[in-house]
Amino acid sequence: MTTTPPTSDGDGKFHFAIDRGGTFTDVFCRLPDGTEIVSKLLSEDPSHYSDAPTEGIRRVLDLYDTVKDNDSNQRLRTYPRNQPLNTSQLGSIRMGTTVATNALLERQGARMALIITKGFADLLEIGNQSRPDIFDLTCAKPSLLYEQVVEVDERVTLSQFYTEATAYKKATGITKEEVSIVQTPDLDKVKADLLKLKEAGITSLAISFCHAYTFGDHEQMVAKVAEEMGCFDQISLSSQVMPMVQLVPRGHTCCAAAYLTPKITTYLQSFIKGFDEHLQTNVPLTFMKSDGGLAPFNDFGGHQAILSGPAGGVVGYAKTTYNKEDKIPVIGFDMGGTSTDCSRYDGQWDHVFETVTAGVAIQAPQLDIHTVAAGGGSRLFLDRGMFIVGPESAGAHPGPVCYRKNGHLAVTDANAVLGRVLPQHFPKIFGPNEDEPLYTEGAREAFEELSSRPEAQGRSPEALAYGFLQVANEAMCRPIRNLTQMKGFDITTHKLACFGGAGPQHACAIAKALGMKKVFVHRYGGILSAYGLSLADAVHEEQTPAAEKYDGKVPDSGMERLAELADTATKQLVKQGYDTEGIVIERFVNMRYEGTDNAIMIPESPDMPFDKAFEAQYQREFGFTLQGRDLLIDDYRVRAIVLGQELDNPPQPPSLGVPENTLGTTRAYFENGWEEVPVYKIEDLKPGHEIAGPCIIVQPISTVILEIGCDAVITANGDISITVASSDEDHADDKLAEIKEDPVKLSIFSHRFMGIAEQMGRTLQRTAISVNMKERLDFSCALFTKDGGLVANAPHIPVHLGAMQAAVRFQVEYWNSEGREGIQEGDVLVSNHPQLAGGSHLPDITVITPVFYKGDIIFFVASRGHHADIGGIAPGSMPPHSQCLEDEGAMIVAFKLVRDGEFQEAGITEILHSPGKLPGNFGTRNLRDNLSDLRAQVAANNSGIRLLQELVHEYGLQVVEAYMFFIQRNAEQSVRNMLKEFAKEHGTTTKAIDFMDDGSPIALTITIDPDSGSATFDFTGTGPQVLGNHNAPPAVTYSAVIYSLRSLVGKSIPLNQGCLAPIEFIIPKYTLLNPSSDAGVVGGNVLTSQRIVDVVLKAFSACAASQGCMNNLTFGDDKFGYYETIAGGAGAGPKWHGRSGVHTHCTNTRITDPEILERRYPVLLHEFALRKGSGGHGKYNGGDGVIRELEPLRPLVMSILSERRTLHPYGLEGGEEGACGRNLLIKKDGIMVNMGGRCSGNLGVGERLRIETPGGGGFGAPEEEKKLEP
Repeated sequence: MTTTPPTSDGDGKFHFAIDRGGTFTDVFCRLPDGTEIVSKLLSEDPSHYSDAPTEGIRRVLDLYDTVKDNDSNQRLRTYPRNQPLNTSQLGSIRMGTTVATNALLERQGARMALIITKGFADLLEIGNQSRPDIFDLTCAKPSLLYEQVVEVDERVTLSQFYTEATAYKKATGITKEEVSIVQTPDLDKVKADLLKLKEAGITSLAISFCHAYTFGDHEQMVAKVAEEMGCFDQISLSSQVMPMVQLVPRGHTCCAAAYLTPKITTYLQSFIKGFDEHLQTNVPLTFMKSDGGLAPFNDFGGHQAILSGPAGGVVGYAKTTYNKEDKIPVIGFDMGGTSTDCSRYDGQWDHVFETVTAGVAIQAPQLDIHTVAAGGGSRLFLDRGMFIVGPESAGAHPGPVCYRKNGHLAVTDANAVLGRVLPQHFPKIFGPNEDEPLYTEGAREAFEELSSRPEAQGRSPEALAYGFLQVANEAMCRPIRNLTQMKGFDITTHKLACFGGAGPQHACAIAKALGMKKVFVHRYGGILSAYGLSLADAVHEEQTPAAEKYDGKVPDSGMERLAELADTATKQLVKQGYDTEGIVIERFVNMRYEGTDNAIMIPESPDMPFDKAFEAQYQREFGFTLQGRDLLIDDYRVRAIVLGQELDNPPQPPSLGVPENTLGTTRAYFENGWEEVPVYKIEDLKPGHEIAGPCIIVQPISTVILEIGCDAVITANGDISITVASSDEDHADDKLAEIKEDPVKLSIFSHRFMGIAEQMGRTLQRTAISVNMKERLDFSCALFTKDGGLVANAPHIPVHLGAMQAAVRFQVEYWNSEGREGIQEGDVLVSNHPQLAGGSHLPDITVITPVFYKGDIIFFVASRGHHADIGGIAPGSMPPHSQCLEDEGAMIVAFKLVRDGEFQEAGITEILHSPGKLPGNFGTRNLRDNLSDLRAQVAANNSGIRLLQELVHEYGLQVVEAYMFFIQRNAEQSVRNMLKEFAKEHGTTTKAIDFMDDGSPIALTITIDPDSGSATFDFTGTGPQVLGNHNAPPAVTYSAVIYSLRSLVGKSIPLNQGCLAPIEFIIPKYTLLNPSSDAGVVGGNVLTSQRIVDVVLKAFSACAASQGCMNNLTFGDDKFGYYETIAGGAGAGPKWHGRSGVHTHCTNTRITDPEILERRYPVLLHEFALRKGSGGHGKYNGGDGVIRELEPLRPLVMSILSERRTLHPYGLEGGEEGACGRNLLIKKDGIMVNMGGRCSGNLGVGERLRIETPGGGGFGAPEEEKKLEP
């Protein structure tokens, strides 16, 4: 234990703040006299204690709690193990815990069932239908939280699209929206279903009904029945857990509450048993919530606990590092064993309201914490010509090599070998008897083994270790860049607050890499999460949904609701024992522009009305505001707060100069190699001491590495304030005789290039208006060399992967051809023509921006996004029956969207309206969204330009260009190696053929050169182009092949032009895959692309066919157009079952939440569920397709463009075929009519469109006695 002098007077009691982490439990205690002590113990040590926080409290009390004996002498009170602790001297206990997080990660919660509206039994399993990793053919997702589902025949929907004559009973929801009660639940049937759950051993229920965010009566009716049965430990209602619109995340959150709350309750009961009977009555026991506020133990729900531990760290650095006088914003950097958490604080808590943890969408206020899988335990690999760090972790067991458990080489080993971790100052807890120091020599031997690998390039073990540290640091820089640059903040104006066991070892290097000038290491940096708990506010939140317009002010009804929320929240805190006078009320209004879903929670401010604050934040984050749109209010929120301890900020004491290095010197490895550096013990450093790097400062629980060029000063409170030498050198014009490929730099540039493409994507998502781009994420962003070669394509939409390169190269050639004006600085290019300009189909518009340096083009950046309507013969610009390209919308071969910095609105408007000049055709039906999304694409490109220019200034143009080439070459070699391995095992020639529903063959012969790894992909034998729209331009084939190759490689390789460099394509002209310039192609991008992938994967015998379709649905009228693609079944593979209800291969777009769909559009969604049994049987079964059934609430044109309605998705190796899909019209009288694969029609009120998507094929012959279930 470490003792620190008092920072405040004691009150005669022990006050504990404890952070129970996955590996260690950190304890901070303020003793009765005000002295502060910190300690650390293992979170799990069953041979010595059953609960770490209880043991931590016991140890402190046993050492410091005194009692007077009969002679009035002070003596220590004894606290033996395994006996309830005396609570008479306890002043408070505050805790942060990973109990809920671990239960979620390990799926160790309560036995739980989901109660949901009929038709949506599988809704949470389908989710938003996207897959986490687009190149993972298994489409792996975490398992579900619930064991069983009960569908309740109840239905509520919004009344706004119903006519007055509709005979449903009406009610007013809490949002003031009128709802129609279509069906009331049959409670007798509900009770019978619940009895079955009881008999099955279910103990917890999550009840989530459609539109319960505004009308929760049906949930309450069912809950009452369950409560009266008395057999369920936990009953969670979505309308109470988090009453926010969106059924999927609200349902997941409700499930998390039902699944995790019993686990927390069990832990609390166990914890309480460790104390005497007075704990609950005499000792305030509170827990940290994910939003950074403390809640009493009996009001701590599972869904609020996901970030309980990390939230304490955010509070800790916010209250110790942020200075209210200089107001310099702070980045929190919490580096642990398996991951690193990054966050930002600028005087206000930055909350988000929807996150995904362990595959579960949590809709609740949480601090905005970004996590990256890089920590002290991140494993190190040399592979594919690069230094790879993580995401695999060595964990605590076996841990890094230096832990003496036959572990894996990890970041901690690199620090040990480099002398940055000193074994003599590290706990001796290793070896079979847990009494030996870190095994540095063992770690060094492991690096020596790596030095023989070609990627090592003759490096010494120390140089290898240092290279891995550089790559690890770059991986941890990415989330920090995202936190700042993504939201419009300048990263260099921030201070870096580092904590966690490993954070201080890396902080200076990361600050230097990011251009940050200040680093702050708190004296309790190793246990800052626990210390933060001691400073945290007590908070109670209340929130209610709304559906109101902001018309210059919050409506009177809204002010009344805010007052009611404030009153409720205040009463809750008073109930906990707080005085009313000490309670601060913060009011928030969740606002968005009409027609968007991007709501921003705006705090009330005395300086600015809500609308001005909203516009200011929107402008900063997105770079523009929307004119002429109403502001809408989605939610009212109140935080009632009792402020925690505020720390003094004493002035910096006078300089004491350089202190004596009481621990001598040591050899440590820095950027210039080995250095003999001083080692300081933090306890020997006094306020005012000044220390220059390089050196090492040993803290009780962590080690601070002061890099070269960094200077530290000890503050009045004993903390370490570090000034980082800034590198303002501009390397853009550096000239080097020769640049040799370095695997460390290759890894770093791989991170940087992909990070830039990803940031472009985030900018586009934030700034776009349409549902297609902002919600469905139907876009891609990429970087290119000056000749248009693809360098990095963020993994957004697979069908865009290789296609944009053709578009960029066409524009370069077009504008630089004889007689044309060329490309000037300030120009932005736009195109979409599939056959002539490298497009995929007309709705996908590509915006291309040149990157200039000193008057010359050095790179290009581009973004391609799917626009919901660009004209054509049908709403949504995806006509099922188009026969030529002009039927499908506006065509752009080459146009300057921006000329000399001016957005050419008139010119692009004319182009988008031009289809309307043709008979029977129409111009765009949504020009406003088109223009807004095009501006968003320009903004995304501009963000890429800025980041590329920063990279050039940092490394030099010559170096950046060289590594663009090296990255492409690395990807090329990875593909060549995969092809060589295949040829060695399966031969040099492989063939495959599959057919479109009209009988058109797609034939492929692959011939591989086993020596070079090059291959010819010959599509000779493919059918002729068709008088329809499923012709596919060559760019689509390139994308499908690059996606397939990247998936077959099976490892994370750079995604760029190099993937196709080994491939020679033969695609005969005027075939389905190389049609004439006037052929219809809108279906080729979304249907034929999927079939090409199925053919390629069949040739490699990789897996059975997936659904082979995107199921493109459009509907609308003359006022709007809506577009979505619908999931299906994935094909099974040699070791896996196909995933059900997921988007596969060439698409990964999200689907609109049922409540958002019905709130925005005049449709009723009757069913969205898995199509059970549609996957092909096999040793491994194919995934099931889905059923999606919609009813228009006013006459609409509904169109479906689909495949696999005639020919089945194939099985492999004896696996059975998947089921074909069906598109059905259900008439008012119930008669079903098969509409075929490509259909469009006028549907009236009372009719329904039912889409049944295909299943995936099975793999391997089915086992006769027992078929394996997914």
